[in-house]
Amino acid sequence: MEQQETSEDATMTRIGQAVMLLHAGDREEARNRFGVLWDEIGEDGDPFHRCTLAHYMADTQDDAGDELAWDLRALAAADGLTDERVAQHDSSVAVRGFYPSLHLNLAADYLKLHRPDAARTHLFRARAASDALGDDGYGDGVRAAIERLERRLAEAG
Repeated sequence: MEQQETSEDATMTRIGQAVMLLHAGDREEARNRFGVLWDEIGEDGDPFHRCTLAHYMADTQDDAGDELAWDLRALAAADGLTDERVAQHDSSVAVRGFYPSLHLNLAADYLKLHRPDAARTHLFRARAASDALGDDGYGDGVRAAIERLERRLAEAG
């Protein structure tokens, strides 16, 4: 007997498909699909869906200001999340594990926009939240990215 896909599963599947397009290099099609999903989910939609979608939508932007706006949406959505909601998708993940990457992305955005003080603020927050990361490939990758951005900021002055 086939199990019927829930609306939660369908939304995450569609987000995942767009992420695959993004990672394959088709930023424009990924951006288009994320835009359709964002219109469906809406500003007041499920915070988990909004956080995930906005986080990846930021990576499809050509303009640093637009990228910042999407990363700020992702952070705002994360602030509305609970561990219980995240566990509905993946029981091994806690909301606090989202923050190192979210703040790292904001720090990178602010650096692109030549706002080093704001970049340092978010980099500090990323570093402070990094204790929530596991000792795995993802955690190691985020910690390494924090270190790289810290070096870039130091070089920038």
